[in-house]
Amino acid sequence: MSVHTIVEEVRSFAVNRVTVTGGEPLAQPECLSLLKTLCDENFMVSIETSGALLIDKIDPRVTTVMDLKTPSSGEQHRNRYENFAHLRDGDEIKFVVSDRADYDWAKATIAEYKLPESAHLLMSPNHEALHPRALGEWILADRLPVRLQVQLHKYLWGDQPGR
Repeated sequence: MSVHTIVEEVRSFAVNRVTVTGGEPLAQPECLSLLKTLCDENFMVSIETSGALLIDKIDPRVTTVMDLKTPSSGEQHRNRYENFAHLRDGDEIKFVVSDRADYDWAKATIAEYKLPESAHLLMSPNHEALHPRALGEWILADRLPVRLQVQLHKYLWGDQPGR
């Protein structure tokens, strides 16, 4: 599907906010062009990225939501900490937490890298592994400077593709 076709499809929904996500969008050859074109067309654009690829070439008009993979994900080795230098005002870092060990790792990482100075911070409970209330209680007990975020699409549509 071409960038033009995607923009026309987005336009058909009569929305002004667009999030580019799914798999790893930055792995797609035309992703950066799509982001720029959407911004040029006056959409408010965000991208959700795994953080495994550099974010330095993302159009500055785009809000970046970058994951930091926690230990239980098995993907922690893919975290690109050098991406912190490319975060801009309004960008976000997200941790998907499956258990207390993930939470403790995220808390230590937040402190080590002084992440509240770099970005807004989000924590999401892994839908299959951790109840949102448990994560919320840990965050409140530690007064952690993060926003609790449930994976709303999982509650609305489960694992249905294309949603």
